[in-house]
Amino acid sequence: MLENEDPECVLSRVGKAAREGTGFEDWSQNDRIKTTVGVYSLRAKELPTVSTPVTWEEVEECLERGEPDFLTFRSDQVLARFEELGDIFLPVQELKQALPDLPVAAVKKKK
Repeated sequence: MLENEDPECVLSRVGKAAREGTGFEDWSQNDRIKTTVGVYSLRAKELPTVSTPVTWEEVEECLERGEPDFLTFRSDQVLARFEELGDIFLPVQELKQALPDLPVAAVKKKK
């Protein structure tokens, strides 16, 4: 529905080239067989890493290093990060947002 309303800003195709400069709503992750987990959750792997919020500085450092594992954290590391940095996800939880009203025409198209 959102893609139909504003295809310049929202799309549902997975290809990176198609979605450059847009918001991507990955509706396919909302399934009981998917492994996407919430923040601070253990991932179901042989070595369970933790879904961890990171800072933009850490993202930039990871890019500079060229080491994706730089942003991989075990539970003991996440506990230490939390003690040192606090809950860096908290601003996301406290942010008050209002979604715009969807036009009635877009809702009717979906049906």
